Amino acid sequence: VQLQASGGGLVQAGGSLRLSCAASGRTVRTYFMGWFRQTPGKEREFVAAIGWTETRSYYADTVKNRFTISRDNAKNTIYLQMNSLKPEDTAVYYCAVGPSIKKFDYWGQGTQVTVSS
Repeated sequence: VQLQASGGGLVQAGGSLRLSCAASGRTVRTYFMGWFRQTPGKEREFVAAIGWTETRSYYADTVKNRFTISRDNAKNTIYLQMNSLKPEDTAVYYCAVGPSIKKFDYWGQGTQVTVSS
């Protein structure tokens, strides 16, 4: 599975961005797909994940009620709508695919999100 993330950029605090992650090489319709982020010197942290139906979605407490994860199985793509962005959301965001919420086997290359204060 190859994953291509896009949509990162520079935004002011309070603004919004929408990340996309397109999967190719294999259908990921029945896989969990998720977003993680990492800043220099820190561990990669979980942001959000979604099961094969949108009724199963999970969020880190730090982004709950601000970020929304969704998926379009016909396009093999997931999205992360990020609203009310804060400077602490600045990170490289990675998308990932795996068989369960606890196991992600395939990772994209990352997209930079920078939130200015």
